[in-house]
Amino acid sequence: MTTPLSSDSIKTNHSPDDHKPPRLWKFVKNIFTNFHNGPKESETIRHAIEELIEENHVDPDASAFGGDENSMLRNILKLRKLTAYDIMIPRADIVGIPVDIEFEDLVKFFSQEGHSRIPIYKENLDDIIGVVHIRDILPYFSSDTKINLETIKRDVLFIAPSMPVLDLLLEMRLSRIHMALVVDEFGGIDGLITIEDVVEEIVGEIEDEHDIPQGPKFIEKHDGTIIADARVLVEDFENYAGSILTEEERQQDIDTLGGLVFSLIGRIPTRGELITHSSGIAFEIIEADPRRIKRLRISNVSRKSEEKVTIGEKSS
Repeated sequence: MTTPLSSDSIKTNHSPDDHKPPRLWKFVKNIFTNFHNGPKESETIRHAIEELIEENHVDPDASAFGGDENSMLRNILKLRKLTAYDIMIPRADIVGIPVDIEFEDLVKFFSQEGHSRIPIYKENLDDIIGVVHIRDILPYFSSDTKINLETIKRDVLFIAPSMPVLDLLLEMRLSRIHMALVVDEFGGIDGLITIEDVVEEIVGEIEDEHDIPQGPKFIEKHDGTIIADARVLVEDFENYAGSILTEEERQQDIDTLGGLVFSLIGRIPTRGELITHSSGIAFEIIEADPRRIKRLRISNVSRKSEEKVTIGEKSS
């Protein structure tokens, strides 16, 4: 669902003549080459990374790596503890297309979503049969042939939520399949992971030419729930749902929905946690990292009025 990675799409703070990044990337390459050779090699690599981090901590000026590289090394160590469930895009955020979609609608869908790969399904998202890449539909722009997604679809990986992220990365490299679907015990689709999602766990957010800076999103779903960026202002939310903050909360100068959730439990919640406000509104954590809350699913909301909401968009 994402565009192919390139070295230009990874942003760093280094000048062109800085020689630190090449050494780091060579080191990272060696890590992924040896992580699966066995426990002994893996532990040796872990010790090497820990020594480099300690070296930078003790004497940053003498270290071969800067702050960005040091963070990447720490992320590599954390990667060994992560599973597919930890980094997957949740089902609620997966977009897909029916196998019998018309060509004009397919083109429009690609344009609206900004992805280069989109899952194809028959009946619903639990019946995904493959993925279509935008490159594969280009010949149909100059042809009268009716598009048949079943003949041009590409394979996807189906994996368990408990699969270690490093094992997934290796499987993606060996199979050259860069999209995986996380399947629950009943065969339903729980989430989706692209190879970019894995790489971002190491290097941080990757932005490409399709990533346009946007304000916080606030999307009303057809079932009445709301998917909201945690940065959405409480003031904007109250314009939609009416006053929800208590007097005590107003005195705390809570600005965003993420700040409100944090104030309710006094810590950064983990994905899947459900926090209920005294107003009855429930906040489910869709996405969060150890530093901040990113996205929320909000339920039990009574809309204040039918006036147009300008915070985000309404989803059908």
